Amino acid sequence: MRLWYVWIVTGVLLMLVEIATPGFFAASVGVGALAAALVSYLGGGLTLQIAVFSISTLAVFVLARPLLRRVSIRYSDRRATNVAALIGQTCLVIEAIDNDQNAGRVRIGGELWKALSEDGGRIGDGSKA
Repeated sequence: MRLWYVWIVTGVLLMLVEIATPGFFAASVGVGALAAALVSYLGGGLTLQIAVFSISTLAVFVLARPLLRRVSIRYSDRRATNVAALIGQTCLVIEAIDNDQNAGRVRIGGELWKALSEDGGRIGDGSKA
């Protein structure tokens, strides 16, 4: 078996491991293995393959990781989710809201939620808040 096959299989397996793990470490090593596979395919010796593997792994980890993190943060979806997405929404008061009695229910988007008023005042049922 040719050594470049081993490098390619190692690189591909590490890329698959990266799918299941966060941090970009396995992918960096995988790219290094693929670079070493190219050197092996072109006829470079084992010492050169290991050097290219080490340098390219370090370069990808040091240079590409911060760049990819910056890009992923810039394009990440920052919409509020779960209960945080309901803050500020207009709702229909189903059961009068009274903070002193710890009572109140509202309907938002077809769902019923327990509610309290921000200012502590009472809000009658049937009104929109």
